[in-house]
Amino acid sequence: MTDTRKASALQIALALGAVYVLWGSTYLAIAVAIRTIPALLMAGARYLTAGALLYGWARWRGAGRPLAIHWRSAVVVGGLLLLGGNGGLVWAEQRVPTGTAALLVSTVPLWMVLLDWLRPGGNRPAWKVVAGLALGCAGLILLLRPTAGTHLDPLSVVIVLLGAFSWAWGSLRSRTAVLPASPLLATAMEMLGGGALLILAGLVTGEGAHLHLAQVSAGSLLAFGYLITGGALIGFTAYIWLLRVASPVVVGTYAYINPIVAVFLGWLILGEPLTGRTLAAAAVIIAGVVLITLSRRAPAPAAETKDLGMEENDTADAVPALRRAV
Repeated sequence: MTDTRKASALQIALALGAVYVLWGSTYLAIAVAIRTIPALLMAGARYLTAGALLYGWARWRGAGRPLAIHWRSAVVVGGLLLLGGNGGLVWAEQRVPTGTAALLVSTVPLWMVLLDWLRPGGNRPAWKVVAGLALGCAGLILLLRPTAGTHLDPLSVVIVLLGAFSWAWGSLRSRTAVLPASPLLATAMEMLGGGALLILAGLVTGEGAHLHLAQVSAGSLLAFGYLITGGALIGFTAYIWLLRVASPVVVGTYAYINPIVAVFLGWLILGEPLTGRTLAAAAVIIAGVVLITLSRRAPAPAAETKDLGMEENDTADAVPALRRAV
């Protein structure tokens, strides 16, 4: 439920700016962190730490003790979001530029629309959404089309796109999953469940043999700390607050601002190539996401919603925080 009386325009702008910059910069932070820390183990440790802190905060603020069925749902949703979605991203960032990865991840709204459309009794998208899907596909073709002097690892591209699909599936699954009423507590549990699965996946794939604590650089440690604090905790807190005081359409603009920030930072700090084709593909993909975002249904009336403007078990609006805190 939106309550703009509790926040000034300046406060909303500052919170939006934090979400734009913090979540957009996490792609860069991942690239730095995984230079000397195995990718899946890094992601797992990050989410276990952030989840434990958020869990303690939610319980201290009065959230009830979760039931076993809540934990089961959180592990399933967290696995789809973090093991499938974020795990695929961090693994692929060892081989693809951060800006390209961010643009591939920005296809999540496209996957969500397709999944919601194709499910039994699904919602047929409006023409603007169909146009957005078409633009998104065209942008991907432009981004991934082989040209002289450029090469993207095909497997890494597929892994990121499958991760985006997994994230979209997990987001839709969270709408009907039996989760705690508190979005903070539900997200913390998903972080803990997904983080544990990421650690397990890292160990199974042999990353433990490549983890040498004495060789972890100061830059990787700083990036790891930033991913926990700036990406997962501060960014998430700002996002949850915005859900309470601002229009969902305004809050949803992060979906097409974050890739721009990621592409710019990758070029500025990591020296990643910024070609005309990349810029054109970014413009086309983001235009598609804008069309889809602006075509979302209006929020339910206040009398039919819970404290944060969501149904008791509908954490779909809060869940994207996990992804943008990549």
